[in-house]
Amino acid sequence: MLTGLDFVALQVRAVEDAARFFEEKLGLRRAPAAPPGAVVFATTPIPFAVREPLPGVDLDALDRPGTGVALWFRSDDAQALHDKLAADGITVLREPETGPFGRTFTFAGPEGYAITVHDG
Repeated sequence: MLTGLDFVALQVRAVEDAARFFEEKLGLRRAPAAPPGAVVFATTPIPFAVREPLPGVDLDALDRPGTGVALWFRSDDAQALHDKLAADGITVLREPETGPFGRTFTFAGPEGYAITVHDG
């Protein structure tokens, strides 16, 4: 039986480019160890990573990677992060709004993944 989510990874074409995005734009820090072909971040309670595509995955054949998956990150201040990303030219897919999870917005991350941020 499952006991809960343990790890999340996005498959990307350019691992180092995606890793730099998550470090420089979102402030994530790399974990001290990672498997080959991946960068793991020290996120809690669940580790997050970017990795090379698994065998048989053709990211170029997809309209947008991650379609059908909702990926949410918690932030100390979602509005401030939105303002910073928008000023840096990052595509905002859904403008900030206040909802049941606090201030929430969605942006296009590396390679087009839709990433939602909330602060509640």
